[in-house]
Amino acid sequence: MIAAATRLVDQLLGRGEAATTVPPFDGQLKPNQLLETAPVIAEFDAPEDLATDGKTVLIANGTAVLRLDGAASVEVARFDRHITALCCLRDGGLAVALDGRDVQVIGGAFDGKQWYQAAGKPFTAVNAIAQGGDDRTLIVTDGSDAEPYERWCYDLMERGESGRVIELDLSTGVERVVAEGLAYAFGACVAGNEVWVSESWSHRILAINASSRRTVVGHLPAYPSRLSPAAGGGYWLTAFIARTQLVEFVLRETAYRRRMMREIDPRYWIAPRLSSGHTFLEPMQGAHIKTMGILKPWAPPRSYGLVIRLTQEGLPRYSLHSRVDGSHHGVVAAVECSGELFVLAKGCGKILRLQVAALERETLA
Repeated sequence: MIAAATRLVDQLLGRGEAATTVPPFDGQLKPNQLLETAPVIAEFDAPEDLATDGKTVLIANGTAVLRLDGAASVEVARFDRHITALCCLRDGGLAVALDGRDVQVIGGAFDGKQWYQAAGKPFTAVNAIAQGGDDRTLIVTDGSDAEPYERWCYDLMERGESGRVIELDLSTGVERVVAEGLAYAFGACVAGNEVWVSESWSHRILAINASSRRTVVGHLPAYPSRLSPAAGGGYWLTAFIARTQLVEFVLRETAYRRRMMREIDPRYWIAPRLSSGHTFLEPMQGAHIKTMGILKPWAPPRSYGLVIRLTQEGLPRYSLHSRVDGSHHGVVAAVECSGELFVLAKGCGKILRLQVAALERETLA
């Protein structure tokens, strides 16, 4: 009752969840060009996720799992459906999600294990898989039960809150719902006795345990996605799109938003994208972005590239950016392997590689 009353007052006064303000990129999130200028080591036509076993880096590209070998790639496995999430298991196996609806294990001690549902509800949009606190569990995020994986923008525009975090027992096959009712769960990792999960549409990282949940970091100026461990402690957090005041306004104008979704081609909605600047039909262009051919430094981003280095406590330590005028946008995965950070910019289909030691020197100097 109190929560409902608070939400109603916020809507009337335009504050709290109803505010259209967006936090600035400042402090540890101050923009730079580190992602935009990073070396490109490979380019793919349908990349979705990255994973590492500490020695090699694997990429899910379309229906294939590939191992990166310098500028080349070697096929490791192939499936009959699109891969939407990938995880290297400690025993040498692989866990994959197919079309967001099917989680399978290949290789290792639990080869052949497969799940299609949890707590009687089918998977709809599985977008990330992580190894649990031991070798016998997996943590899976199912972004939405209303929209499939590829229709994430529909879930945002519909203000979806049906995401789930699920624990899968590799030995018994039993599944357990860790949390549900999330505003698009997209990425998770184990931190001590908690599960950290990205709640994209709420712009925060949640820590969930058996008895409670808390916000690790909130009010992010972007929509967070997958998490992965960093060497020496802490985590790498990717953000696949940045927030803008215009989109925040549209999200709160229900009648306008529904008419837009009903009458306009989804490519031209006032909504974030993984890449932009490819057509004159886009809603944000012209004087919104440029004046006399020069990009405004305060231009609102329709697409963006961002990786945030988090401490063990979840505080931002530094960040890597591809700004409005860049092309390495739609960052959905980042993994560290042998002192190098590999970043997947899905918007342009490229894999970037950065030296972690050099990043530390440059960002923390």
